[in-house]
Amino acid sequence: MNQSSPIPDHRPQVVIIGGGFGGLAAARELADAPVDVTVLDRRNYHLFQPLLYQVATAALSPSEIAWPIRHLLRRQANASVLLAEATGIDLEAGCVRTTAGDQPFDYLVVATGAAHSYFGHPEWAEHAPGLKSIEDATAIRRRVLSAFEQAENAPAGEREGLLTFVIVGGGPTGVEMAGAVAELARDALARDFRNVDPREAKVVLVEAGERILAAFPESLAAYAARMLERLGVTVMTRTAVTGCGPDGAQVGERHLASRTIIWAAGVAASPLAAELAGPHDRAGRAVVAEDLSLQGHPNVFVVGDAAAVNGRGGVVVPGIAPAAKQAGRHAARVIEAQVRGRAPPGAFHYRHAGDLATIGRSAAVVRFDGFRLTGWLGWVFWGLAHIYFLIGLRNRVAVALDWSWSWLTRQRHVRLIIG
Repeated sequence: MNQSSPIPDHRPQVVIIGGGFGGLAAARELADAPVDVTVLDRRNYHLFQPLLYQVATAALSPSEIAWPIRHLLRRQANASVLLAEATGIDLEAGCVRTTAGDQPFDYLVVATGAAHSYFGHPEWAEHAPGLKSIEDATAIRRRVLSAFEQAENAPAGEREGLLTFVIVGGGPTGVEMAGAVAELARDALARDFRNVDPREAKVVLVEAGERILAAFPESLAAYAARMLERLGVTVMTRTAVTGCGPDGAQVGERHLASRTIIWAAGVAASPLAAELAGPHDRAGRAVVAEDLSLQGHPNVFVVGDAAAVNGRGGVVVPGIAPAAKQAGRHAARVIEAQVRGRAPPGAFHYRHAGDLATIGRSAAVVRFDGFRLTGWLGWVFWGLAHIYFLIGLRNRVAVALDWSWSWLTRQRHVRLIIG
């Protein structure tokens, strides 16, 4: 549909692929627009991904960080939800191919998120799972908890590999995961076993760059490294992982014996986004126009981790939740302007509010709107920010109670091995 086209006689059909941060924000922004919105997702829930690592380390239950998409949109009269998987996009025909049949569209928003990138070694995925879904989180929780169970009855020579946990990637996810695994071993499991001492577990955080938390100021990154080391985490920087197998990881010239490797390094665009027409960046993300439309297709928009967007100064907009939300809302405003025949809102400008990462109990690093926090104050700010952005009062209350209980007792209440 060309921007100068007259308002059609029928209600324009807007299809949004993905019920994550970007897709949900776009759908809600279109609540009062004269369009019909279909949110298409292969899962029936919206997931708060920043807290997935807490599911993986037995701190939270999956239901506390997820909410059914239908429930979230139940009061939006122009919105419907289709539980199906998008298998392709036919831009010329104006339809999305899905497992539930073809879904025609006048406008399309691609908000399919990102997948794991193993830098040309997809075979590593079997031995080093990443963290993008509830299935990933529960699988990692199973691996971590099972390692302690197996070590309890294993010969002494096998225990070191079972009780060594390697986290690849020193970004916020890797840092938070390393701290959480270390605290799980040191506090929550410390008195549960008889033949092994969980406090002897080794947690190794491997980062190929100069330092962890590269997006943070150097002083905050240095503080995070010190806090991790106090928890017993070994931080290895300037060291690349060159192999992952069932018995451990090849880290530089050294082989780390480990039965549990967790991948928190590279990300790539989803296959659906990578197959879109037009240019893409090295991660497979679609290079979009300044209004987030796909080049040559002014009625197709790509947002969130699926898009390569340049912000102020030519810096690529980061693949984080606030950026996806802002992009989703902007794409929706462009669509509404086109439908109503109004002037478009112009180029997308990302407003970066800050960076947050927690390093275990009572320690976090925060850079927010010009100020910096560390330690307990940073941890409180980090917790309040995450609770605020959770969807649903029930989830906010449940997470706040769980965190309070864990802080007081040093326990993790979701220590279930499932599957």
